[in-house]
Amino acid sequence: MSAFLQLLISGLATGAIYAIVAVGFTLIWQTSQTINFAQGEFVMIPAFFVLAAMKLGGLPFWAACLVGLAVSVFVLGVMFKQAIVDPMLKHGVLPLVISTIALSLLLKESAKEFYSSQAQPFPSLVPSVDLNLFGAVISTQSLLVLGVAFVTVGGLNLLLNRTRFGRAMQATAQNRSVARILGVPVERMVLATFVINGLLVAIASILISPIYLVKFTNGETLGLAAFIAAIVGGFNQVRGAIVGGLVLGVVDNLSAAYISAQYRGAFPLFLLIAVILLKPEGLVGRREERTV
Repeated sequence: MSAFLQLLISGLATGAIYAIVAVGFTLIWQTSQTINFAQGEFVMIPAFFVLAAMKLGGLPFWAACLVGLAVSVFVLGVMFKQAIVDPMLKHGVLPLVISTIALSLLLKESAKEFYSSQAQPFPSLVPSVDLNLFGAVISTQSLLVLGVAFVTVGGLNLLLNRTRFGRAMQATAQNRSVARILGVPVERMVLATFVINGLLVAIASILISPIYLVKFTNGETLGLAAFIAAIVGGFNQVRGAIVGGLVLGVVDNLSAAYISAQYRGAFPLFLLIAVILLKPEGLVGRREERTV
């Protein structure tokens, strides 16, 4: 039982990271119909921003984290929308998809060439201590990830559901034309979505880097996992991304421990296929019907 509890909490911590990144996927899709295939690299690059601020700027860790968050919001939020999404979206979805794939390759190779191709250690936000909970050994890092993820997602839900600004964002996601008629500043709301995504990926990067180190290949796994989580939970619902991320993290951990670690990467794909076949709108997604 203690081993199961340990695997469960560890899986929830990993799933919480997937959920944060997947929420960014769904927010951008809802407001601008953009699928960002560079999302994994967006999680990878903020950690390099933090390390660069510490190494080149001589900043202490917490100050470097604030710099990393600010740079991520500007570069991965504002600049991404204005320099890539806005020009390419005019030409259709396919050119935009190709552009985000090219951006993912650019970010990965840039991190490799301009910083290092070797894995870099990243300071931990809390002292690395193992706690004993009902016989299970739980790391403080896992608890921190769960706590920060809970606060982040909870704060985002409050913003979306309890504020006028959040309701304007939801109106933009549901029907941009009607929202514009009602006086909602649609372009500002779309930009806010990209800014929020930049903040979310930076938080995810700072949380996961002490565990997996900082390396230019991190985005490959994280991007795919978050994309699967968004589909499994429901691409058109923020709560779907949260559920999908947590489910994926737990399934990944338990399947590796109790079934086969060798085929660990295949189980999330099995889950994805099962959801697409049995419940294509996702576990908690909203079914959408279109007339042809």
